[in-house]
Amino acid sequence: MAVSVFAPASIGNVTVGFDVLGLAVQPIDGSLLGDVVTVEASASDSLAVIGEFANKLPSEPTDNIVWHCLQLFNQSLNQLYNKSMAAQENPVQTVQLTLDKKMPVGSGLGSSACSVVAALEALNAFYDKPFSPAQMLAMMGEMEAQISGSLHYDNVAPCYYGGLQLMIADPQIITRTLPSFDDCYFVMAYPGIEVSTKAAREVLPNEYSKADAIAFGQTLAGFVDACYRQDKQQAFGHFKDVLAEPYREALLPGFSDAKVHLQQAGCLAVGISGSGPTLFAVTDDKALAEQAAEWLTANYLSTELGFVHVCKADTQGARCL
Repeated sequence: MAVSVFAPASIGNVTVGFDVLGLAVQPIDGSLLGDVVTVEASASDSLAVIGEFANKLPSEPTDNIVWHCLQLFNQSLNQLYNKSMAAQENPVQTVQLTLDKKMPVGSGLGSSACSVVAALEALNAFYDKPFSPAQMLAMMGEMEAQISGSLHYDNVAPCYYGGLQLMIADPQIITRTLPSFDDCYFVMAYPGIEVSTKAAREVLPNEYSKADAIAFGQTLAGFVDACYRQDKQQAFGHFKDVLAEPYREALLPGFSDAKVHLQQAGCLAVGISGSGPTLFAVTDDKALAEQAAEWLTANYLSTELGFVHVCKADTQGARCL
């Protein structure tokens, strides 16, 4: 039996929610923007990496995050069966993992989260789902923290559950799904260059002023309130990042000019997706979304690896193909 799971791209932070907001997105043309992991029984554990961005990953399988996901899952599975005394023998099977890397590394689209979520969900499905969604999300967060150096769920949570996710301080809850704006389009423009999450976090200050803390709280609270009332004017009228964008925009060639152009063109909001360099623009006008995509293709992409997708919110999250 082979199990394949797709995990979608996501917008971390969503501008107003540094480390606490995330939105899963999917292209409206039906293409898969994310990663696929396939698990099947094998005589020994192995990992193959294919796909457009496979050459951007470590050549040694044991250095790949998907391999570490397998180790964590096997360890957790053994602990689960040992506690329940449900197995008289080792419950862990040897498997062949195949990662179809469709997502660019260091893109700000939750690339590592896609690999982590697809791998762990595929393993859970292969074993007929011994772990609950809450247990799975905790494992996903642990894996993501290995890569970024800090525990934050704003990519893995929407990638796993889909939709717009708000991270909760209670570790027993972790995340809640917020109402998203279903009529909005999210134009995602990846310029084709890499910005590592670690590097993007290092440019941030260690301390913020009281004024910045108040502004962050007000803006985030206003956005969450607007989501529940489906008030786009309030949600995007004060759509400002006071914690990260002022320090990160210098890492993104052309971002400032693109933001000005897209806002003048009528987009509701423009921001940095995750740590960048992907830019996202929001509009509820499909024609404007397509015009923005054309402009970004001509003016924001830096290399042949770059791409632009017109997306909507992905409400499904990780799913078997």
